[in-house]
Amino acid sequence: MKRFFKKLFSLVILAAVLYGAWFFFRDGIITQVKKAEGVYFIYKGDQAYSQDDMAKTLDYYKKGLALYPGHYEAWFNLGNIYAVYEDYFSAVDAYKHAIEHNPKFVMARMNLGIVYSEDLGWFDEAIEQFDQIPRIGLFSLWIPFVYSNVKSVRANKGIAYFNKGVAYKQKAMFLPLDRKYLMHEYLGEAIEAYTKALKYLKKSYDVYYNRAVAYHLRGDYKPAGLDYCKAIELQPTKFEAHYNLAVLLRGMSKYRESISELEKAALLITESPQSSDVQTAYIFNLLNEVSRKFINSDEYGVAKLTDKPTGSISYTYVNGRIVADDDFDKAMAKNFKTCVGFDIFNKKDEDNSLYEGGWF
Repeated sequence: MKRFFKKLFSLVILAAVLYGAWFFFRDGIITQVKKAEGVYFIYKGDQAYSQDDMAKTLDYYKKGLALYPGHYEAWFNLGNIYAVYEDYFSAVDAYKHAIEHNPKFVMARMNLGIVYSEDLGWFDEAIEQFDQIPRIGLFSLWIPFVYSNVKSVRANKGIAYFNKGVAYKQKAMFLPLDRKYLMHEYLGEAIEAYTKALKYLKKSYDVYYNRAVAYHLRGDYKPAGLDYCKAIELQPTKFEAHYNLAVLLRGMSKYRESISELEKAALLITESPQSSDVQTAYIFNLLNEVSRKFINSDEYGVAKLTDKPTGSISYTYVNGRIVADDDFDKAMAKNFKTCVGFDIFNKKDEDNSLYEGGWF
């Protein structure tokens, strides 16, 4: 009997200890159980996403985040899904939750800024997000031959400055009529942001091209031309830089050089699967216009239109399409990469009259 009471007493003590532990730690235990269940649902959501089943993905993510709202990566994925399906306000809400639970989540801030700028037109809110990214003190780790995140950290800063430039450029373009006087200032902010981006993205076509457009819109022809030339050097087969450079040269009455760049743009756009008939027709119409101006210019008497402009490409028509001649490969390597305006924009002009221009 004595042994029985000892065992009973031990059981009572154990039960009391367990009850006390449950009483003091039950909130933490319940939280961890919910967290584990939430992670499971989020894992199921990831699987559904990999199978392109968006309905199940959203359902699992919502269930998982209801149980474990601190899973910032799930909020980020949810925001990306909403953005793809153009539910931008829900995307903003999801990205904000991700940032709330991880203020150093660079990609959530980046995507939030892009949605603000590109999709909602909230440029000031976008710029605020892009400004935060370079200030985030991310730890750069470099272990020789093993691991390095130095490039990714630097690239993210460069991309943030680039997106900030895009936001300022859009802000300048969408100004109401009574505030157009701010256009020059905002384009200047865009140029400053692009310049900072180039410290991290030294060989980026997009940065040089967009900075050229900002200079061009401000009427600063010389830096615009030099940036177009740099963009062409980096990506010679993209028609946009050739076309914009041609427009700039036309504004400077450099018709011969403008024709050369328009010929390249025309050839490239006809070979581009992303181009539209409207874009193609517009380039050819502009080519005809500039050609007529060249014929009527004083330069035509010195160098006729039939003479090949610097950097021109020989081509012919086959079934209504432009086809390059046998020297196409060499042209791709040399002619497309050659910026006909490089010497013009590097020329010293004491009174700057050569580079004065307006909007295009």
